[in-house]
Amino acid sequence: METVPARSDYDAIVVGAGPAGSTAAILLARAGWSVALVEKHRFPRRKVCGECVAAPNLPLLDELGIGARFDALAGPQLHRVALFVGARTLSAALPAFDAPRHAWGRALGREHLDTLLLRRAAAAGADLWQPWTVRQIAQDDGGHVCAAMHADSGASATLRAPVLIAAHGSWEVDPRSPSRRRRGQRPFDLFAFKATFRNADLPLGLLPVLAFPGGYGGMVIGDHGLATLAFCIRRDTLRECRARHPALKAAQAAQAHVLATCDAVRHALADAQPEAPWLGVGPIRPGIRAPWRRDGTFAIGNVAGEAHPILGEGISMAIQSAWLLCERLLARSGELHSGHAAFATMDAIGRDYAAQWRRGFAPRIRLAAVYAHLAMRPGASHLLWPLLQRWPGILTAGARLGAKVKQVVEPVATANVRCAPAKERQ
Repeated sequence: METVPARSDYDAIVVGAGPAGSTAAILLARAGWSVALVEKHRFPRRKVCGECVAAPNLPLLDELGIGARFDALAGPQLHRVALFVGARTLSAALPAFDAPRHAWGRALGREHLDTLLLRRAAAAGADLWQPWTVRQIAQDDGGHVCAAMHADSGASATLRAPVLIAAHGSWEVDPRSPSRRRRGQRPFDLFAFKATFRNADLPLGLLPVLAFPGGYGGMVIGDHGLATLAFCIRRDTLRECRARHPALKAAQAAQAHVLATCDAVRHALADAQPEAPWLGVGPIRPGIRAPWRRDGTFAIGNVAGEAHPILGEGISMAIQSAWLLCERLLARSGELHSGHAAFATMDAIGRDYAAQWRRGFAPRIRLAAVYAHLAMRPGASHLLWPLLQRWPGILTAGARLGAKVKQVVEPVATANVRCAPAKERQ
C-alpha cells in the first residue's frame, strides 16, 4: 500500500517529477529544506523524448548522485552528427565538451533517467506525493496552498509552502490557472511521436537529424542497444498522412510519411523490430514563457520555455534551469523565511533567475526555431546542400551554436552551498 506523507506544510512544493522537478527536489532537500515532490504518474514510465543527454549535464548528474548509474545504463558516447534529407546523408564530428570524463553526450530512456532522479530525491529527504495531481493553487499569508488529489483513490490533501516550483509538462493544464482556455487548433501546431526499435541499422555514436516535408526528428542508439526514433510533425501534414493511410493510427501514418521521404531512416529500420508501442503527445508549442510570475511561482523545464526538439536540448534545459533556480534560492534561504522581507526577497530572486534564464536559454530557443523551420522545408535544405557538402563542419558549428557544449551552471556552485534548513512552520 502506498504511504501518504505525514506532513502537509513544506518549505517548497515542486509540481512534476521529471528531470527538472527531481533535480530541484534533490538540491533543496539535501540542503535541509522540506520538499514535497508531486507527480501524477507512477514511475517508471515511458515518455515522448529524444532521450539525448548532452555532455555538459553529465558532471551535474555526478553531483546529483546518479552519475555512476547513468554511466552503467546509457547508450554509447555520441561522437558524430548527421543530416538525413530525402535520399541524401551527410555527417560531421560533434564538438567535444571540455571535461576529461564527460566529453560526449549519451542517450538514456526517460523510464530510466526519471526513475533514477526520483529515487535520489527521495533518498535526499523529499516527500514523494505520487501518484497525486495538483488540481488548484491559491495563496494565503503563508504562501501557496495546493489542493491535491490521489490519482486512483480520489483522496484529497492540502499542501502549503512559501516556495512553489512548476515543473510539469507545458502541454498540461496549468493548475495555477485551471480555467485557462487552450488555444484553438492551428495548422502549424506540432505533434510529437516516439518509438524504440531493436536491431536497427544505425551506426553507434551517430546522432542523425531528420528533415522531411512538414516535420523534423532524430534517431539515436540508447540503453540496451535500442534505437529511438522521435519526430515532430505539423498538424496539417499529419492530417494529410492520415488521409493517405486511413487504416493506420496517427503515429503509424506519420511514420509511413517519414519512411517514404527519408531514405536513410527507411534503411535503418528495414530489419528492425518495434520494442514498444508508439507514444504521442501534442500539440507542443515551443517558445519562451515565464520563468518567474509575480504571483510568486517559479517555473523550470519546459514550463519556463521550450526549444524546438530538433536541438535535443529539453533535458539540458530541464536540469540546468532547476540548478540555476536552486542556486539562487539556497543562497538566500534565511531571508525567504524572515517575515515581511520574504516577498521582497522572493521577487528579487525571481527577477534574477528570470534574467539569467533568458541569458542562458533564450538564444538556443530562437536558434532551434530557425533550424526547425529549415528542416520542415526540405527544399531549403536542398538549396543549402552544396554548401554543406563542401563544408560539413557547418554541422559541427551548428551543434556548437545549439549549446551542445554549453553549461549554464557549474556543479561546484551548488555543491558548496549548504545553507541552514529553512525555519520549520507549525
